[in-house]
Amino acid sequence: MKKLITTLFLFASFWANSQTSLAGYWYGVAYVGTGTSANSYLVELIINQNGNTVNGIVNYYFRNTFRSFKTNGSYSADDRQLSLYNIPITYHGSNSRMEVDCPMDFIANLRVARAGSNLNGRFVSKENYRYTCPEIVFDLQLNKDANNQDSILTALRQFKETYQVWSPSATDTLVSTVVLQRPITNFVVNDRYKQRENVILDEIEVEADSVRVDLYDNGEVDGDSVSLFFNDKLLASSQRLSTKAIHMDLKLDSLKEVNEIAMFADNLGSIPPNTALMIVYDGRQRHEIRLSSNLSQNGVLRIKKKKKPNQ
Repeated sequence: MKKLITTLFLFASFWANSQTSLAGYWYGVAYVGTGTSANSYLVELIINQNGNTVNGIVNYYFRNTFRSFKTNGSYSADDRQLSLYNIPITYHGSNSRMEVDCPMDFIANLRVARAGSNLNGRFVSKENYRYTCPEIVFDLQLNKDANNQDSILTALRQFKETYQVWSPSATDTLVSTVVLQRPITNFVVNDRYKQRENVILDEIEVEADSVRVDLYDNGEVDGDSVSLFFNDKLLASSQRLSTKAIHMDLKLDSLKEVNEIAMFADNLGSIPPNTALMIVYDGRQRHEIRLSSNLSQNGVLRIKKKKKPNQ
């Protein structure tokens, strides 16, 4: 009997420890304040854990910039809280002429379920910046497919601090695919699209009745494949993201207050999640939007028609 109890205790301890491991690749969307889509960050966290000590890499996209930093912190198993310190986060009010950093700490709680593990929390400003830099809330998911200790250690070993500003150059404006605005049939993609959560990543206002849309891979071309929906109707399936544009000319539905473009992930490429740069042009203004999607969420851009002054 004692042997049985001891065995069960050891098994329970092993199971608990395996469920609270932080090591791996985490990714998701972070929002300024309480979750509005006006200013969003695409975040990836690579974590290596040694007991209560953690170190890793924080990568994030904000508007047209990509940044990458090494970080250190601690993990409390009692309350499952992860803390990472002194991470420079681009201030949400920055513009292309002046970009300002907010020194912030990463505070998150680990939630474990059969469906997957999540880190729910926020970036919190240092004391001297509390009234300038608001909290940035996030929900990061563990990528089970990339949860390999060797790849984590390799990423940490090969890390170089990165600050990149990317936008398509003259050679990037080549078009690989032209998508016509007419629904196509793919029962598998349609069914899976409906099963996933639509996450509003950005919202823009345009003046024209139609827009030109170009979609590119947002970083390293890694085999991302996506399907595109306009107002929940499938327009293109299994399109490979690259430095050449997937091009669409879309007429907005005047009967709708909001039109939506959704990006559905057919796969995750070699570097999850799927991230894309979408450029929307209404004849007067060019908008650059970062979209992200994974196997449980579709990234969505909302487009509103700007009201005329007399309306």
